[in-house]
Amino acid sequence: MHIPDGFISLPVAGVTGLISVAALGIALKKSQDAFGVKRAPILGLTTAFVFAAQMINFPVAGGVSGHLLGGTLAAIILGSPWAGTICIATVLIIQAVLFADGGITALGSNILNMGVIGVWVGWGLTKILQQIFSTSRVRLPIIAGIAGAFSVIVASIACGIELVVSGTAIANLVLPAMTGVHILIGVGEGLITGSVITYLANVRPDLLPGEEHKTRSWLIPVIAVLLIASVLSLFASAFPDGLEKVAEDIGFIKLAENVRVSIPTPLADYGIEGLGQIGTSIAGLLGSGVCFAVAFGIAQLVKPKDA
Repeated sequence: MHIPDGFISLPVAGVTGLISVAALGIALKKSQDAFGVKRAPILGLTTAFVFAAQMINFPVAGGVSGHLLGGTLAAIILGSPWAGTICIATVLIIQAVLFADGGITALGSNILNMGVIGVWVGWGLTKILQQIFSTSRVRLPIIAGIAGAFSVIVASIACGIELVVSGTAIANLVLPAMTGVHILIGVGEGLITGSVITYLANVRPDLLPGEEHKTRSWLIPVIAVLLIASVLSLFASAFPDGLEKVAEDIGFIKLAENVRVSIPTPLADYGIEGLGQIGTSIAGLLGSGVCFAVAFGIAQLVKPKDA
Protein backbone atom coordinates (compact mmCIF):
# COMPACT_ATOMS: atom_id res chain seq x y z
CA MET A 1 0.00 0.00 0.00
CA HIS A 2 3.04 2.25 -0.27
CA ILE A 3 1.99 5.19 -2.45
CA PRO A 4 4.77 6.17 -4.89
CA ASP A 5 5.53 9.67 -6.13
CA GLY A 6 3.09 10.80 -8.78
CA PHE A 7 -0.08 9.12 -7.50
CA ILE A 8 -1.27 11.97 -5.28
CA SER A 9 -1.44 15.71 -5.88
CA LEU A 10 0.80 18.20 -4.13
CA PRO A 11 -2.12 19.67 -2.09
CA VAL A 12 -3.05 16.19 -0.83
CA ALA A 13 0.61 15.46 -0.13
CA GLY A 14 0.89 18.72 1.81
CA VAL A 15 -2.23 18.23 3.90
CA THR A 16 -1.49 14.59 4.75
CA GLY A 17 2.10 15.55 5.49
CA LEU A 18 1.02 18.19 8.01
CA ILE A 19 -1.42 15.77 9.65
CA SER A 20 1.29 13.12 9.92
CA VAL A 21 3.82 15.52 11.40
CA ALA A 22 1.27 16.64 13.98
CA ALA A 23 0.37 13.03 14.78
CA LEU A 24 4.02 12.09 15.25
CA GLY A 25 4.61 15.08 17.49
CA ILE A 26 1.71 14.07 19.70
CA ALA A 27 2.81 10.42 19.60
CA LEU A 28 6.29 11.29 20.83
CA LYS A 29 4.80 13.23 23.73
CA LYS A 30 2.10 10.70 24.62
CA SER A 31 4.33 7.62 24.43
CA GLN A 32 6.99 8.77 26.88
CA ASP A 33 5.67 6.54 29.64
CA ALA A 34 5.82 3.53 27.32
CA PHE A 35 9.59 3.85 26.88
CA GLY A 36 11.07 2.63 30.11
CA VAL A 37 14.45 0.94 30.29
CA LYS A 38 13.07 -2.48 29.33
CA ARG A 39 10.54 -1.29 26.74
CA ALA A 40 13.01 0.66 24.58
CA PRO A 41 14.65 -2.51 23.18
CA ILE A 42 11.19 -3.91 22.45
CA LEU A 43 10.35 -0.81 20.40
CA GLY A 44 13.58 -1.37 18.47
CA LEU A 45 12.89 -5.07 17.94
CA THR A 46 9.27 -4.48 16.93
CA THR A 47 10.30 -1.84 14.41
CA ALA A 48 13.01 -4.10 12.98
CA PHE A 49 10.54 -7.00 12.80
CA VAL A 50 7.90 -4.96 10.96
CA PHE A 51 10.53 -3.79 8.46
CA ALA A 52 11.76 -7.34 7.85
CA ALA A 53 8.23 -8.75 7.60
CA GLN A 54 7.18 -6.08 5.10
CA MET A 55 9.89 -7.34 2.75
CA ILE A 56 7.95 -10.59 2.36
CA ASN A 57 5.10 -10.18 -0.10
CA PHE A 58 2.69 -13.11 0.09
CA PRO A 59 0.52 -14.07 -2.91
CA VAL A 60 -3.25 -13.66 -2.84
CA ALA A 61 -5.89 -14.49 -5.45
CA GLY A 62 -5.69 -13.05 -8.95
CA GLY A 63 -1.94 -12.58 -9.25
CA VAL A 64 -1.76 -9.99 -6.49
CA SER A 65 0.52 -9.91 -3.48
CA GLY A 66 0.36 -8.21 -0.12
CA HIS A 67 2.58 -7.73 2.89
CA LEU A 68 2.17 -7.15 6.58
CA LEU A 69 1.07 -3.65 7.51
CA GLY A 70 1.91 -4.33 11.14
CA GLY A 71 0.16 -1.44 12.85
CA THR A 72 -2.14 -3.54 15.01
CA LEU A 73 0.67 -5.92 15.91
CA ALA A 74 3.01 -3.07 16.88
CA ALA A 75 0.39 -1.32 19.02
CA ILE A 76 -0.44 -4.52 20.93
CA ILE A 77 3.19 -5.50 21.53
CA LEU A 78 4.12 -1.99 22.63
CA GLY A 79 0.92 -1.52 24.62
CA SER A 80 0.27 1.87 23.08
CA PRO A 81 -1.13 3.09 19.75
CA TRP A 82 1.12 6.14 20.08
CA ALA A 83 4.18 3.93 20.23
CA GLY A 84 2.72 1.89 17.36
CA THR A 85 2.50 5.03 15.25
CA ILE A 86 6.16 5.84 15.96
CA CYS A 87 7.13 2.28 15.05
CA ILE A 88 5.33 2.21 11.69
CA ALA A 89 6.34 5.78 10.80
CA THR A 90 9.99 4.92 11.46
CA VAL A 91 9.74 1.93 9.12
CA LEU A 92 8.07 4.00 6.39
CA ILE A 93 10.61 6.82 6.58
CA ILE A 94 13.55 4.42 6.36
CA GLN A 95 11.91 2.53 3.50
CA ALA A 96 11.37 5.73 1.52
CA VAL A 97 14.80 7.25 2.18
CA LEU A 98 17.09 4.23 2.01
CA PHE A 99 15.15 1.79 -0.18
CA ALA A 100 13.08 4.02 -2.51
CA ASP A 101 9.96 2.16 -1.33
CA GLY A 102 7.11 4.65 -1.17
CA GLY A 103 7.37 8.15 -2.56
CA ILE A 104 9.17 10.95 -0.79
CA THR A 105 6.34 13.33 -1.67
CA ALA A 106 3.80 10.70 -0.58
CA LEU A 107 5.49 9.99 2.75
CA GLY A 108 2.91 11.98 4.69
CA SER A 109 0.07 10.03 3.08
CA ASN A 110 1.76 6.69 3.74
CA ILE A 111 2.35 7.54 7.39
CA LEU A 112 -1.24 8.75 7.76
CA ASN A 113 -2.71 5.64 6.13
CA MET A 114 -0.53 2.96 7.71
CA GLY A 115 1.02 4.60 10.75
CA VAL A 116 -1.97 6.55 12.05
CA ILE A 117 -5.21 5.18 10.58
CA GLY A 118 -3.98 1.59 10.37
CA VAL A 119 -2.60 1.61 13.90
CA TRP A 120 -5.55 3.32 15.55
CA VAL A 121 -8.25 1.31 13.78
CA GLY A 122 -6.48 -1.90 14.77
CA TRP A 123 -5.94 -0.78 18.36
CA GLY A 124 -9.44 0.61 18.78
CA LEU A 125 -11.12 -2.49 17.39
CA THR A 126 -8.94 -4.70 19.58
CA LYS A 127 -10.12 -2.84 22.67
CA ILE A 128 -13.77 -2.94 21.58
CA LEU A 129 -13.65 -6.69 20.92
CA GLN A 130 -11.92 -7.29 24.25
CA GLN A 131 -14.71 -5.45 26.04
CA ILE A 132 -17.34 -7.50 24.22
CA PHE A 133 -15.73 -10.91 24.55
CA SER A 134 -12.78 -11.11 26.92
CA THR A 135 -9.48 -9.53 27.88
CA SER A 136 -7.98 -13.00 28.26
CA ARG A 137 -4.74 -13.58 26.43
CA VAL A 138 -6.19 -16.85 25.19
CA ARG A 139 -8.54 -14.89 22.94
CA LEU A 140 -6.13 -12.05 22.16
CA PRO A 141 -4.65 -13.69 19.02
CA ILE A 142 -8.09 -14.09 17.41
CA ILE A 143 -9.15 -10.58 18.40
CA ALA A 144 -5.86 -9.11 17.19
CA GLY A 145 -6.14 -11.01 13.92
CA ILE A 146 -9.63 -9.65 13.23
CA ALA A 147 -8.57 -6.13 14.16
CA GLY A 148 -5.45 -6.38 12.00
CA ALA A 149 -7.50 -7.46 8.99
CA PHE A 150 -9.92 -4.56 9.34
CA SER A 151 -7.09 -2.08 9.83
CA VAL A 152 -5.74 -2.96 6.38
CA ILE A 153 -9.15 -2.50 4.76
CA VAL A 154 -9.75 0.90 6.36
CA ALA A 155 -6.23 2.08 5.52
CA SER A 156 -6.79 1.05 1.88
CA ILE A 157 -10.03 3.04 1.76
CA ALA A 158 -8.15 6.09 3.07
CA CYS A 159 -5.57 5.56 0.33
CA GLY A 160 -8.34 5.32 -2.26
CA ILE A 161 -9.92 8.56 -1.05
CA GLU A 162 -6.56 10.34 -1.40
CA LEU A 163 -6.31 9.08 -4.98
CA VAL A 164 -9.83 10.35 -5.71
CA VAL A 165 -9.21 13.79 -4.18
CA SER A 166 -5.95 14.00 -6.14
CA GLY A 167 -7.82 13.41 -9.39
CA THR A 168 -5.82 10.25 -10.05
CA ALA A 169 -8.85 7.97 -10.33
CA ILE A 170 -12.63 8.17 -10.03
CA ALA A 171 -14.31 6.99 -6.86
CA ASN A 172 -16.60 4.35 -8.34
CA LEU A 173 -13.58 2.53 -9.80
CA VAL A 174 -10.76 2.93 -7.32
CA LEU A 175 -12.64 2.56 -4.02
CA PRO A 176 -14.26 -0.83 -4.80
CA ALA A 177 -11.00 -2.05 -6.35
CA MET A 178 -8.86 -1.00 -3.39
CA THR A 179 -11.34 -2.40 -0.88
CA GLY A 180 -11.76 -5.70 -2.70
CA VAL A 181 -8.10 -6.53 -3.10
CA HIS A 182 -7.23 -5.41 0.42
CA ILE A 183 -9.91 -7.63 1.94
CA LEU A 184 -7.79 -10.51 0.64
CA ILE A 185 -4.59 -8.94 1.89
CA GLY A 186 -6.31 -8.27 5.22
CA VAL A 187 -6.84 -12.00 5.66
CA GLY A 188 -3.08 -12.48 5.43
CA GLU A 189 -2.53 -9.61 7.85
CA GLY A 190 -4.93 -11.19 10.32
CA LEU A 191 -3.29 -14.60 10.13
CA ILE A 192 0.21 -13.18 10.61
CA THR A 193 -0.86 -10.89 13.45
CA GLY A 194 -2.70 -13.67 15.25
CA SER A 195 0.18 -16.11 14.80
CA VAL A 196 2.79 -13.71 16.18
CA ILE A 197 0.62 -12.82 19.18
CA THR A 198 0.02 -16.54 19.83
CA TYR A 199 3.76 -17.17 19.88
CA LEU A 200 4.47 -14.25 22.18
CA ALA A 201 1.65 -15.10 24.60
CA ASN A 202 2.76 -18.71 24.92
CA VAL A 203 6.53 -18.59 24.48
CA ARG A 204 7.72 -15.02 25.10
CA PRO A 205 5.15 -13.25 27.28
CA ASP A 206 7.99 -11.05 28.55
CA LEU A 207 7.80 -9.18 25.24
CA LEU A 208 4.21 -8.12 25.93
CA PRO A 209 3.22 -5.14 28.12
CA GLY A 210 3.07 -5.83 31.84
CA GLU A 211 5.43 -8.79 31.77
CA GLU A 212 8.77 -6.99 31.66
CA HIS A 213 9.80 -8.54 34.97
CA LYS A 214 10.07 -11.87 33.18
CA THR A 215 12.61 -10.58 30.67
CA ARG A 216 14.74 -13.33 29.21
CA SER A 217 17.44 -13.51 26.55
CA TRP A 218 17.09 -11.25 23.53
CA LEU A 219 19.03 -13.74 21.38
CA ILE A 220 16.11 -15.66 19.87
CA PRO A 221 14.03 -12.57 18.89
CA VAL A 222 17.09 -10.96 17.33
CA ILE A 223 17.97 -14.10 15.39
CA ALA A 224 14.35 -14.38 14.20
CA VAL A 225 14.39 -10.83 12.83
CA LEU A 226 17.71 -11.41 11.08
CA LEU A 227 16.50 -14.66 9.50
CA ILE A 228 13.33 -13.03 8.23
CA ALA A 229 15.26 -10.10 6.77
CA SER A 230 18.07 -12.11 5.17
CA VAL A 231 16.50 -15.48 4.27
CA LEU A 232 12.70 -15.44 4.19
CA SER A 233 12.74 -12.15 2.28
CA LEU A 234 14.27 -14.02 -0.66
CA PHE A 235 11.00 -15.93 -1.12
CA ALA A 236 8.80 -12.83 -1.49
CA SER A 237 6.15 -13.01 -4.20
CA ALA A 238 6.93 -11.20 -7.45
CA PHE A 239 3.24 -10.35 -8.03
CA PRO A 240 2.32 -6.64 -7.85
CA ASP A 241 0.96 -5.50 -4.51
CA GLY A 242 -2.61 -4.35 -4.00
CA LEU A 243 -2.16 -0.68 -4.90
CA GLU A 244 0.11 -1.48 -7.85
CA LYS A 245 -2.40 -3.99 -9.23
CA VAL A 246 -5.24 -1.51 -8.94
CA ALA A 247 -3.11 1.13 -10.66
CA GLU A 248 -2.37 -1.27 -13.50
CA ASP A 249 -6.02 -2.27 -13.93
CA ILE A 250 -7.44 1.26 -13.82
CA GLY A 251 -4.59 2.76 -15.83
CA PHE A 252 -2.72 5.26 -13.66
CA ILE A 253 0.40 3.18 -13.05
CA LYS A 254 2.45 5.32 -15.46
CA LEU A 255 2.07 8.33 -13.17
CA ALA A 256 4.69 6.77 -10.91
CA GLU A 257 7.08 6.52 -13.83
CA ASN A 258 6.59 10.16 -14.80
CA VAL A 259 7.34 11.53 -11.32
CA ARG A 260 10.01 9.95 -9.13
CA VAL A 261 11.56 11.94 -6.30
CA SER A 262 14.19 9.69 -4.81
CA ILE A 263 17.26 10.08 -2.66
CA PRO A 264 20.25 8.33 -4.30
CA THR A 265 20.88 5.06 -2.48
CA PRO A 266 22.63 1.79 -3.37
CA LEU A 267 19.83 -0.07 -1.54
CA ALA A 268 16.97 0.93 -3.86
CA ASP A 269 14.34 -1.79 -4.27
CA TYR A 270 15.91 -3.78 -1.43
CA GLY A 271 18.96 -4.87 -3.32
CA ILE A 272 22.50 -4.02 -4.28
CA GLU A 273 23.27 -3.87 -7.98
CA GLY A 274 25.26 -6.86 -9.17
CA LEU A 275 24.87 -8.94 -6.01
CA GLY A 276 21.56 -10.64 -6.75
CA GLN A 277 19.99 -12.43 -3.78
CA ILE A 278 23.02 -11.73 -1.61
CA GLY A 279 22.32 -8.03 -2.15
CA THR A 280 18.72 -8.53 -1.02
CA SER A 281 19.90 -10.28 2.14
CA ILE A 282 22.42 -7.54 2.89
CA ALA A 283 19.77 -4.86 2.31
CA GLY A 284 17.38 -6.66 4.64
CA LEU A 285 19.98 -6.93 7.39
CA LEU A 286 21.03 -3.30 7.04
CA GLY A 287 17.44 -2.11 7.01
CA SER A 288 16.54 -4.10 10.10
CA GLY A 289 19.62 -2.80 11.89
CA VAL A 290 18.87 0.80 11.00
CA CYS A 291 15.24 0.41 12.07
CA PHE A 292 16.29 -1.00 15.43
CA ALA A 293 18.90 1.73 15.99
CA VAL A 294 16.59 4.60 15.06
CA ALA A 295 13.63 3.32 17.09
CA PHE A 296 15.82 2.53 20.10
CA GLY A 297 17.38 5.99 19.83
CA ILE A 298 13.96 7.64 19.73
CA ALA A 299 12.93 5.72 22.84
CA GLN A 300 16.06 6.84 24.67
CA LEU A 301 15.53 10.48 23.70
CA VAL A 302 11.88 10.77 24.73
CA LYS A 303 11.67 8.46 27.74
CA PRO A 304 11.18 10.09 31.17
CA LYS A 305 14.47 11.00 32.88
CA ASP A 306 13.72 8.75 35.86
CA ALA A 307 12.81 5.71 33.68
